[in-house]
Amino acid sequence: MLAALCLAPALACAQTAQTALDERIGEIREQSRFVPDRALRQLLQIEVQARQAAAPTRVEFLAQLSIARMRVGDKDGALLLAEELIAYAKGARNDAALAKGLLTKAYVKFSMAERKSSHELAFAAERLAQGTDDMRLRVLSSITAGEAWAEEGNFPAALGKLQQAVDLARQYGVPGPLASALNSLTLLYTNMKEYEKGFEVLEELLRVSEALRSPGRLAVAKNTEYGLALDSGQPKRGLKALLVALELERKLDARGMLAATLVNLSDSYLKEGDYAKTLQYANEAIGAARLMKDNFNEATARVNIGQALIGQGHLAEGKKSFAEGLRLFEKANNQPEMQAILNEYGVALERAGDMAGAVAAYHRERAISNTLFERERQKAVYELQEKYETEKKQRQIELLSRENQVKGAELDNRRLQQRVWWLLAVVFALAGVIVGLLYRKVRHANVQLEVKNLELKQQSSRDPLTALYNRRHFQEFMRTHNQLAQEGDGDEDIVGALFLLDVDHFKHVNDSHGHAAGDAVLKMIAEQLHILLRETDMIVRWGGEEFLAFLPAVPRNGVDEVARRILNGIAAQSIDYQGRQIGVKVSLGFAPFPLVPLELPLPWERAVNLVDMALYLAKAHGRNRAYGVRGFDNFAATSMEAIEQDLERAWRAGFVDLSIVLGGTPEAPPPATSGASNVVQIKGAATKTAGH
Repeated sequence: MLAALCLAPALACAQTAQTALDERIGEIREQSRFVPDRALRQLLQIEVQARQAAAPTRVEFLAQLSIARMRVGDKDGALLLAEELIAYAKGARNDAALAKGLLTKAYVKFSMAERKSSHELAFAAERLAQGTDDMRLRVLSSITAGEAWAEEGNFPAALGKLQQAVDLARQYGVPGPLASALNSLTLLYTNMKEYEKGFEVLEELLRVSEALRSPGRLAVAKNTEYGLALDSGQPKRGLKALLVALELERKLDARGMLAATLVNLSDSYLKEGDYAKTLQYANEAIGAARLMKDNFNEATARVNIGQALIGQGHLAEGKKSFAEGLRLFEKANNQPEMQAILNEYGVALERAGDMAGAVAAYHRERAISNTLFERERQKAVYELQEKYETEKKQRQIELLSRENQVKGAELDNRRLQQRVWWLLAVVFALAGVIVGLLYRKVRHANVQLEVKNLELKQQSSRDPLTALYNRRHFQEFMRTHNQLAQEGDGDEDIVGALFLLDVDHFKHVNDSHGHAAGDAVLKMIAEQLHILLRETDMIVRWGGEEFLAFLPAVPRNGVDEVARRILNGIAAQSIDYQGRQIGVKVSLGFAPFPLVPLELPLPWERAVNLVDMALYLAKAHGRNRAYGVRGFDNFAATSMEAIEQDLERAWRAGFVDLSIVLGGTPEAPPPATSGASNVVQIKGAATKTAGH
């Protein structure tokens, strides 16, 4: 009796301590979102107590300690803690703990840029979590799975998961998880360009965030409002939301959030042309980013400073800041971001009149574009090969299974033969039928294998979006055609021709209308090239928004007319996309093929390089025009290397004969090198009016 009386107070005391520890971990979890360094210090202070606590408390502590380490940049330490949590959950055979461990590891893998692994872990965690009674875990896993589907571009699956997360959060009745679910759903509607639905969800998100009385939650919601307002064409509302978020983050001392918000503010003022405020917020962003060792936001801030300085007329300082930002992106191997920045850099230099710098920036951007395009093509081929190998293995498994069934049937038949001799004839007949069926199945499998091989060959030579030939096919073709071109056909008036075209302001189409609109533009150009050129002409998707056409036989005096036909034919088209008309224009570089400086024709690779340089002259001199290399003069006084180093200088020096064809409605006249603006220079000193 006395023992029982002593035990009761001790048990009550232990339960009270456990509840207090759980509440403390919950407070730190919320704090970790905004000030992870402070949260990490507090978690380390209770580590001994938490590791000795009951299983649910220990599991939540390990998860939060891993996430806090990840947020302060200790990704290796975070991964070790996630693995520890998974091992503990498996040993305890606890599905809820295992789901939490997988979810934690998914966050860490995503921070390490291992997106595929992160998504697989998130999907596995969500399947486990939905079978538990832990409502907070079910909400969180549904949010993470929805965000993973959105990152893979599967918006219908993402929408289903995030709507499920919102419903579960409402059932749960705790405002924090509901705010997280509403925030992710608003971001998804922004990506889907469903702006009206996005603002409906945002309105509820702001109400819930304000009710939480959490500056951090409200700052997150305001940043989400900024993204939605900016995408929907409401920059003033977005700027207002950012300024509120900045004030909240400073009040909270949320250094990890400050850098991103300051960079977004510098972006907003840059778009408005307020260079002074752009510089103010970008410089503040650099300081905040350095405190958090955030190279991405520091790089973006330096690029914004570069654009602002160039806009103010400080060209040298602006280029220096741009170079520093690009160096940081290059150090992080962030090629997609570098491509976008180089495009902006080229536009800024072009506006400032630095045509040579603009051409150099466009060259770097195009090199990255080609690398990324080739990487995506290889990825598509690898995925097709992987799918084929999987199907092949499945067919082999099915075939082995059938063979095992046949062997079993043969054993049964032998036993039956010993007992029932009169069924021998029937058994042989059945065996013959089975063998015949197997033979038909094997033959069918071989036919399917041949079809798959043909599909793989087709994929390796065709671009999947436009169905045009790809660069690899053209390279193989030109190895043969080069030999024929060198032998010649004896008719000097009939030549081959190379045309390289690039879509003008293609990034603006993607940014304004989305990548689906960009894909529609590329398909339209492919269709128009089939209409404008002949069936015997080879049309190639050269990379990104570049197309190459090779005409094996065309009159030498008709090459300029082909360029004019391409320019005007594409400019005459427009795309009706989601109720908006999108106009498209292109710039061209072209040349007859082969090009013969002296007695030996240039290899096709060098001819394409010259055409590419002519294309960049067309881009730098106003777009919606074509520059063609017709031939060479006074070649003994120069060299091919000197011409390739600077085509425009060689042209103006009279070593290269260029032809200029203007589109029907050029964006801007070419720079006046001699005479009026409608006069184009052909050989350095001579001039000629462009025909129509």
